[in-house]
Amino acid sequence: MNPREVYRLVEDDLSQVELELARQTASDIPLIERIGQYIRNSGGKRIRPGLVLLSARLFGRRDPMCLRFAAIVELVHSATLLHDDIIDDAKVRRGRPSVNARWGNEITVLMGDWLYMTSFSLALTKRDFRVLNILADVTRKMVEGELLQLSLNGSLDITEEQHLDISTRKTAILFSACTQIGAILGSASEDQEERLRQYGLDVGIAFQLVDDILDLTSTESKLGKPVGSDLSEGKLTLPLIYLVRDGRAEHRELVATILRERGFRSVPRETILQLLRRHGALDRVLEKARDHARRAKEQLAAFPPGDARAALSLLPDYIVERDW
Repeated sequence: MNPREVYRLVEDDLSQVELELARQTASDIPLIERIGQYIRNSGGKRIRPGLVLLSARLFGRRDPMCLRFAAIVELVHSATLLHDDIIDDAKVRRGRPSVNARWGNEITVLMGDWLYMTSFSLALTKRDFRVLNILADVTRKMVEGELLQLSLNGSLDITEEQHLDISTRKTAILFSACTQIGAILGSASEDQEERLRQYGLDVGIAFQLVDDILDLTSTESKLGKPVGSDLSEGKLTLPLIYLVRDGRAEHRELVATILRERGFRSVPRETILQLLRRHGALDRVLEKARDHARRAKEQLAAFPPGDARAALSLLPDYIVERDW
């Protein structure tokens, strides 16, 4: 399965979203123009804009306002990535130098702020205060998630509940905002809006759980960034939380060494992978992701059959089974 199968229904609209992003990141300041173009050309699966479009399409809504809000959520996402890369001192994003590696932290943090303000300014033109409240709440929770993660960086004692809370705030909450905004654009009932919000939340959690696995098992060419980057940034993800919690004392010490050295230096990555497989940690995380995917699809049962519902039903499986 590939993104084109999932997003075939809104493929033309996503092309229009790209044009909208180009318009909104255009500037008479050459530096902003260059960085905006660099960000747009870096690729990305456009999962979040697709969620807005497909959720609105459930109710037959397809118009320029849908395109506008699809672009808004992608601007918020891009701003978040810029700030995250500064915090993590990331050098690579989507297979090429990150913005902070190329232009420095000072310029990048300001560019992230500019993208945030651009997204909110764009949303204000529509005067939809329900959507504005969602975007403001999402931004606040994403910052809270980053602060919570930073407060726990390097700790071996982070719990599964804390990690899932961080994942919800940093990743899943924006997914749920996308589907909720789509529901609002489609004039959904209160129950329908809540079902789509929950659908997005479960898809987002599944997405992050699979990311936890891929960060340990994939390749740099597929990820577009170094494998094991979470560990090198001091972050203990769910497979390793399980190993530390349920494994032996020497396993805990191995993970502590990796965190201390910020990478697989004296402890080979294959050693950790063998332990994770032996203890079933990777399988447990994958099954948890599949459970959230199942829950997401259950939310769609209340909607009439159609192309949009079929596409949204495909997305959770695509998220869980992807290897990029």
